Amino acid sequence: MNQLQVIVHDNRRVLTTNQLAESYGTDEKRISENFSRNKNRYTLGKHFILLQGEELKQFKQTYPQIAEQSKRAPMLYLWTEKGAWLHAKSLNTDAAWDAYEMLVDEYYNIQEYLTAEQQLRKQLELSLMTSERVDRVEQKVQVLVETMRIDGRQEHALKEQGKAKVFETLGGYRSPAYEKLSRKVFHRLWGDFKRHFLLPRSMDLPKAQFDEAVKYVAMWRPDTSMAIEIESYNNQTKLKLVQ
Repeated sequence: MNQLQVIVHDNRRVLTTNQLAESYGTDEKRISENFSRNKNRYTLGKHFILLQGEELKQFKQTYPQIAEQSKRAPMLYLWTEKGAWLHAKSLNTDAAWDAYEMLVDEYYNIQEYLTAEQQLRKQLELSLMTSERVDRVEQKVQVLVETMRIDGRQEHALKEQGKAKVFETLGGYRSPAYEKLSRKVFHRLWGDFKRHFLLPRSMDLPKAQFDEAVKYVAMWRPDTSMAIEIESYNNQTKLKLVQ
């Protein structure tokens, strides 16, 4: 058996179909047929890895000798130790089982030798990569949280609270002030709201500011001029009733 070129993918050793066939003393067609007949027994990621598209292109750049053997192939299968075991089981010959034992002892389970310095560097690289990925994910989540618009339920609740505030401010929806000024007061309330939260539309409020918005509406009061105008309309009716 020829010396196998070591192929490492996702931090584990794998074999191409061609390498597996040579190891078992058969051809690629036989390996492919075994796989097709027993496909339901093979699990992607556990028994084999399927490379295609950009991932296959990168793999070929890393292993040009393998790329030379499969120039035009649109996909490439890589077999893990467990995948090799299923193929040995399908072939079920002494030669195949002997080859499988050799692969386990001398290929799949061999750890790459790294000096203490190389091991430390590799651990640091992995830690930095993981840390950077976590930071990027956290940043994206934070941006989403800060910019996500309030949902329909929150929008409805805010509008209802706004109505209640206008009713309260005008003295109820049967009051003279409500009849004359309700539209103006609604406009003033939501205008103040938009200016306070720097919004183009009042219901473009970010979800993260919903509680603050509820508090704002609850505490809102009309300016002095509008308060006097409201009082004037309501007092005029009271005077008429007294007369």
